[in-house]
Amino acid sequence: MAMVIRVRFKRAAKLYDFDPNGLELHNGMSVVTETARGVELGECMSGVMDVPDERLVLPLKPILRIATEQDLAMQKRNEQAEKEAFDIAIDRIAEHKLEMKLVDVEYAFDRSKIIFYFTANGRVDFRMLVKSLASIFKTRIELRQIGVRDEAKMLGGIGPCGRPICCRTFLSDFTPVSIKMAKEQNLSLNPTKISGLCDRLMCCLKFEDYLYEKEKGNGRNRRREQPDMPQVGTMVATPLGKGKVTTVNKAKRTATVQLSQDNIVTLEWDELVDASQAGEE
Repeated sequence: MAMVIRVRFKRAAKLYDFDPNGLELHNGMSVVTETARGVELGECMSGVMDVPDERLVLPLKPILRIATEQDLAMQKRNEQAEKEAFDIAIDRIAEHKLEMKLVDVEYAFDRSKIIFYFTANGRVDFRMLVKSLASIFKTRIELRQIGVRDEAKMLGGIGPCGRPICCRTFLSDFTPVSIKMAKEQNLSLNPTKISGLCDRLMCCLKFEDYLYEKEKGNGRNRRREQPDMPQVGTMVATPLGKGKVTTVNKAKRTATVQLSQDNIVTLEWDELVDASQAGEE
C-alpha cells in the first residue's frame, strides 16, 4: 500500500496519482507538482488515501508544495498570455498559408515552453511556423496535432441533448463506440442523430450498452420469474389481446405492442407471452 493524492490539471482531464510528500492535502486544494512535462499547477481531486501497490503507476512524482498566492497569480498571467499567443499564432498560420486549424494554446507553468494544439486533414510542414513563433516568444515551441474528439473536449459546446457535452464536463477518457451499440439500442442510424459535435458517434452510446450486453449474456440462464426479452416482429399475447412487438426498451424492460392499426400500447415484459405458447396453453 502507498499513500497517494489524485490530481487533475485540466477540466474533465485524467486523474494522476502523486506522492503527498508529507503535506496536509484535501479535495479542491491547488498544488504545484513535478510531472513528466515539468512543473505544473493542478487541483487535488481526492484526499490522501491508500492505494494497493498493483494499482500504482511507478515511480510516483512528489507534490512540491501547496499553491501560494504567487503561484495562482502566475497561473492567471499564463492564461492571459495564452490568449495573446493564440491570436499571434493565428496570424502566423495565415501568413505561412498552412492548412491547419489552431484549437488551443497552453503555457507550461514555468513558461519553459508553449504548446500549440491544432487539427489538420493530413501532415503539415510547420517548420517555418515554429521558427517564426520561437523568434517572437523566445522559448521552446511545441506543435501537437490532435483529433476531432480532442478538439471538442478542449472547446466544449452543447450536445444534441441540450446539455454541455460529456467529454468537456466529466469524461476523462474516450472509450470505443460502435454503430452496433446504436443498433442494439434501437436508435436511428441517421448519422446526424447519433453523432456529436465532433462528427463522431456520441460517447453516450456507451453509457447503456452494458445493459444490452448483460441482457444478451443472461438470456439463456434467466430465471423463470425474469421473462426473456420479446423479439421485434413477433406476435405476443397481452392482457389487452394479441399484437405485434414493434420496439423493445431493454433498459426499462418494456415493449411497444401494436394491437391494431390505431391501438399501440407499451407493456412490461412479464405481461407478454409468445402467441404460439399462449395458443398451446
